[in-house]
Amino acid sequence: MIGEDPFDLQGQVALITGAGQGVGRGIALALAHHNAGGIAVNDFVLERAETVAAEIRELGIPAYPVQADVGDRASVAAAFAAATSALGTITILVNNAGNAGPSAQMGMGPNFWDADPQEWDRYFRTNTFGVLNCCHVALPEMVKAQRGRIVTIVSDAGRVGEARLAVYSAAKAAAGGFIRALARETGRYGITSNAISLSTIAPPMDDAALAEMMGTERAKQQLSRYAIRRYGRPDDVALMALLLCSPASSWITGQTYPVNGGYSFAQ
Repeated sequence: MIGEDPFDLQGQVALITGAGQGVGRGIALALAHHNAGGIAVNDFVLERAETVAAEIRELGIPAYPVQADVGDRASVAAAFAAATSALGTITILVNNAGNAGPSAQMGMGPNFWDADPQEWDRYFRTNTFGVLNCCHVALPEMVKAQRGRIVTIVSDAGRVGEARLAVYSAAKAAAGGFIRALARETGRYGITSNAISLSTIAPPMDDAALAEMMGTERAKQQLSRYAIRRYGRPDDVALMALLLCSPASSWITGQTYPVNGGYSFAQ
């Protein structure tokens, strides 16, 4: 009906991983603006989680900061237990934590055959096993509640492949395959499982620094591959995540939605 919010989350409690900055923060704030009953803000750095939780509380929504390394299942279980005690049963999970792990920067690596195999773990630990850990802990309560939304942030590297990011591509592709299998297992319980596939998101920096970066030849060359010639912003992703967390997506599951400025197209 006119005047109603089609994305009203109806007081459900959400946990968002890697939400202390960037895309995760944007998703957390979007859910807060649409009647979430509470939001658990996870980050590897507790201070970042505390800052975002404070922003959410200013909107009148309960929020709880929780530190955890998603690659450590025991840490994930403790985080969910603490968040559930503070906010209530978690029926929305956004697996946003990614990149090269909690303390490593993403960047183009060497060709795969020149890479150090010891580097592989940091990509799979966060991007694949982090997703498995969070879902494994969250799902029993969702099944009991007979409702749930799982949204996993993947990458166009995993959908179409990216040279010199072969292991990262593999880790994200694994997460994408997992969410499709999970959709088949959980749909009968009123739980949906979908993914959002990203390309480059502008790093968090002030306007002057971002403008300087965008003026470099490297950035111009990279952006020439995008139909919409700019990097993504957290808000671009947050609204798609909101849709997939909301009742408006109740008949959507097992899908991967590219939010990528036309870097690649879905078929």
